[in-house]
Amino acid sequence: MYVTPEKIRKLADEKGYIIVAHNYQIPELQQIADYLGDSLQLARIVTRIDAKKILFLGVDFMAEVMKVLNPEKKIIVPVRYSTCPMANSLTVEDVLKYKEIYKGVPVVVYVNSRTEVKAVADVVCTSANAVDVVKALDSDTILFGPDKNLTSYVAEKTGKNIIPIPGETGYCYVHNYVKDSEIKKMMSKYPNAEVMVHPEVPKNIRNLAHFIGSTSQMEKYPASSKANEFIVVTEVGMPAKLEKLYPDKVFIPVPSMVCYNMKKNNLRNTYLALLEEKIEVTLDSELIAKARKAIERMLEITEGAERSERKVVKSA
Repeated sequence: MYVTPEKIRKLADEKGYIIVAHNYQIPELQQIADYLGDSLQLARIVTRIDAKKILFLGVDFMAEVMKVLNPEKKIIVPVRYSTCPMANSLTVEDVLKYKEIYKGVPVVVYVNSRTEVKAVADVVCTSANAVDVVKALDSDTILFGPDKNLTSYVAEKTGKNIIPIPGETGYCYVHNYVKDSEIKKMMSKYPNAEVMVHPEVPKNIRNLAHFIGSTSQMEKYPASSKANEFIVVTEVGMPAKLEKLYPDKVFIPVPSMVCYNMKKNNLRNTYLALLEEKIEVTLDSELIAKARKAIERMLEITEGAERSERKVVKSA
C-alpha cells in the first residue's frame, strides 16, 4: 500500500479526526499534524480543542495523559506498543517504597511515567516545567522520578535535596548514552554553532551547552540568539520542526540520538489507524480520577508561574 501524507490528511478530515503529534515524529508525520509540540504543549492543546476524535502520534504514556484529561474523547494511535523504557522503569511499588522511607516528602513524577505511577504521585511535571513545579512545593526535600538526569538538573536549579527514584536505572536511553566526544567533534566541525541540549542528558553533556531546555524551550531560544547554526542535542526528529520555524537558520541533529519507539509510527500504520480506528486508548475510570489530580496540579502550578512571569515582564 502506497500512502502519502496528503492521503492521510484527507482521510482524517473526512472522519473528523484532529492529528496531534510529538516533536520527535518523522518529518512526514509532523507535516500532517494539526498540532505539533512537546508533552506539556499537547496536554494543554487537547484539553482546549472541541474535537471529540484525536489521532495521536507519539508514545503510549503521552496518549494516556491525553485520555486522563479528556476521558470523553476518542483517542486512537497507530501502534499499540509504542512505549517509553524510561517511563516503564518506575513502578508503583517503587514509589510506595520511597514514600514509606521518606514519610511526608512530596513525590514529583516526570510525565514520562506510567499512568498508575502518576496516580500515586503528588504532582506531575514535564522537562519544561520541572523546575517551576519543584520550586512551588513547600518542601526542601523532594522524591523525583524516573529520570536521574532531569533529577540532577532540577536539583542544580532549585538548590533542593532531590532524591531520584528509582535511582540509577531511571533514564532515557536516547539522551543518557550520548557521548561528550561526539558532541565535541560536532562542535569542532561547526565552530560557529551554539549547542542546545535537553535536560535529560547527563551533566557532562549539559556542561557543553550554550542553552539547556525542553523541546518547547528550544523552539523559542533561536529567536533570541545571534547564532545562525545550532547543534540540537535531543532526538533527531526535533530539527525538522526548528527548520520550519527558522528557515534562515541551520539545525544540526546528533546522529546517534534516535528514539526507536517514536519511530514506530509511519505513514502506512498511521493511515491504517484512521481507516480501521481499532487501537483506541482506554483507561479505568478510577485510575483516570487518581492520575488526573497529579496532572491538574502540574497545570495549576505552571499556569500560576506563567501569570507571575507576565506580571514581572509587564512591570519591568
